Amino acid sequence: MNTYLIIAGVLTALMALVHSVLGERMILLPLPRREDGPGRGGLSRGMRSTLRFTWHLTSVLGGGIAALFFHYGRMDALAADQAAVLTILAITFLISFLVALVGSRGRHPSWAVFLIVALLVWIGAR
Repeated sequence: MNTYLIIAGVLTALMALVHSVLGERMILLPLPRREDGPGRGGLSRGMRSTLRFTWHLTSVLGGGIAALFFHYGRMDALAADQAAVLTILAITFLISFLVALVGSRGRHPSWAVFLIVALLVWIGAR
C-alpha cells in the first residue's frame, strides 16, 4: 500500500466535497436572482444553471481523481505507465496550486491543499 497516494486521495475527496457543499451555500445560492442579465445586477437563469452544473462538475472530476489515487494507492508497486499517469496528475495539481495562489493572492486556502496533494502524489509515484 502507498500511504502517500491514499492520503492524497483523502485530501482530494474532501476538497471535492467541500467545494460542492460550501460553493453551493456561499457562492451559488446567494447569486442575484434577477432575470434581466448581468448588466442589470443579476445573472440570467441560463447563466446561473451553467455556473451551477460546471461548479459541481468540477467536484465530480475531483472525486474521480481521488478514486484514481485510492486505486493506485492500494498497489504494492507501480508500473511505468501508472507512475506516468500519477506524475501527470502531480504536475496538474502543482499548476492548480499556482493558479489558486496567484488568482486568490493567497487568500483562498485551496492553494495549500493543491500543493500538499501535488507533493504527495509526486512522492507516491516514485
